[in-house]
Amino acid sequence: MITLKYDIKIHATAQKVWNILWDTHTYSQWTQSFCETSQMQSDWKIGGETLFQDANGDGMVATIVELEQFKKVVFKHLGILRNGIADTTSAETQEWNGTFEQYHLDEQDGITTLHAEVETAEEYQEMMDRGFQQGFTVVKALAEQP
Repeated sequence: MITLKYDIKIHATAQKVWNILWDTHTYSQWTQSFCETSQMQSDWKIGGETLFQDANGDGMVATIVELEQFKKVVFKHLGILRNGIADTTSAETQEWNGTFEQYHLDEQDGITTLHAEVETAEEYQEMMDRGFQQGFTVVKALAEQP
């Protein structure tokens, strides 16, 4: 596994950026560069369940291990989803089990730095680079709208 890091400065409050990241409608907009039908469901509780999935129910199952609203959320991946069914025990799942995906927001003088760190297999680096670079550009555009 490798750790990838992404940053962007956004002329908006951390609360506005946070809401764009995690609102159901805008989440699907900024994550289209990963998957056109990307969606997220979460109970937003530490130790609860979070699903990152496409329209077919394929994706990842995770839990939140750290949460500070408008500042930080850390997801720990637990397994994969196939047709909406979680798999946390197969050999394929073991590659992802325990990896982290983190988002940090730091607001200074009306400018928010959005930072993400993702642990992933090296073979997915190009997809992650493209997805986060394009996705964060969408977050910035949405957040900087009046």
